[in-house]
Amino acid sequence: MMSAKLWAPALTACALATSLALVGCSKDPKDAQQAGAAQEMPPTEVGVLVAQPQSVEQSVELSGRTTAFEISEVRPQTSGVVLKRLFTEGSYVREGQALYEIDSRTNRASLDSSRAALTRQQAQLNVLRIKEGRYRQLVGSNAISKQEYDDIVAQVKLAEADVAATQAEVRNAEINLGYSTVRAPISGQTNRSTVTAGALVTASQAEPLVTIQRLDPIYVDINQSSAELLRLRQQLSQGSLNSSNNTKVKLKLEDGSYYPVEGRLAFSDASVNPETGTVTLRAVFPNSNHLLLPGMFATAQIVQGVIPNAILIPQAAISRTPTGQAMAMIVNAKGIVEPRPVTTVGTQGSNWIVTEGLQTGDKVIVEGIAKVKPEQQVVAKPYQPQGAAPQAAPAAPAKSGDAKPASEAQATESKATSNT
Repeated sequence: MMSAKLWAPALTACALATSLALVGCSKDPKDAQQAGAAQEMPPTEVGVLVAQPQSVEQSVELSGRTTAFEISEVRPQTSGVVLKRLFTEGSYVREGQALYEIDSRTNRASLDSSRAALTRQQAQLNVLRIKEGRYRQLVGSNAISKQEYDDIVAQVKLAEADVAATQAEVRNAEINLGYSTVRAPISGQTNRSTVTAGALVTASQAEPLVTIQRLDPIYVDINQSSAELLRLRQQLSQGSLNSSNNTKVKLKLEDGSYYPVEGRLAFSDASVNPETGTVTLRAVFPNSNHLLLPGMFATAQIVQGVIPNAILIPQAAISRTPTGQAMAMIVNAKGIVEPRPVTTVGTQGSNWIVTEGLQTGDKVIVEGIAKVKPEQQVVAKPYQPQGAAPQAAPAAPAKSGDAKPASEAQATESKATSNT
């Protein structure tokens, strides 16, 4: 028993020394292998895009909403009770088509009264004209005074004026009678009717009976910031942007699809909205199938000009410094990576439009940019967009492979603990 107690410290010291020796032996070769592998590792392969200047259309995407080409709020022009609705709600109506029939008895009575008054005044006028003819003969023979003749002439003129006024009343009564049938002022699509048969309506009431909208063609009202408009005009004046005569507009719908027909830019507002700081642009689109409805949100793509000698670079190749400076990684003639500040003026699809910082023939790193750093030796290969996506997939197995040694190490550690 005493001998075991004496030998225990000695055995513990030996075991500790042995484990330290093993750790030391296993650590140094591993580090040496890693250092050797780093020295023998070949240069990193990167996908490069050769810069080629070209004329690029600078387009801008602006949000907007659709608006009917024509809108008419139909209101009655005479008072009365609605007898009948003559159209189907939501249907297409043509200009002049009857929409409502209003009780016309009052207007018809007014017309009859005006016509009767006109007949009476015309009869009086005829009597005065006959009398004026007789007086003309009598005044020639001095049978009556000149004053009496002048009086009858004046009465004829007054009667003629009364007849003309009554004729105007008759025409007005006929117009009011025509208002008893409410007709469509424009051709277009009807909305829901706000009245039914039996409703009392009044002339020029605030609430419309129905609203008609012309949907073919259709407007798209677009808002552009005044700052963007000012920058565009400065570029045009400086010559860095050529004016484009292409006023066609493409439309991207709410579901992400594109409207199949291109529109044209109709006009640009001449003033800036003081509340929003934007200028309204209006585009016109054909809409024969009525796919576009008023009030829909859409994104318009408008070509504002052509940039000469611009270079299109994929967005993945451009990074930003903390100050916002755009940077590109270039492979020089010696195969060394060097950073290059560039100037971008917008995007075209998935590419940046670069106007300064790159020269013709520069090799811009697009693929593998995250694996390189400045002054690093690399091997450049042509960039292939189709192969960019699959290369991202093997990154996941690499992580699982890294996790496997960790799990094995944990199992070994637990095994050693159990043996102890």
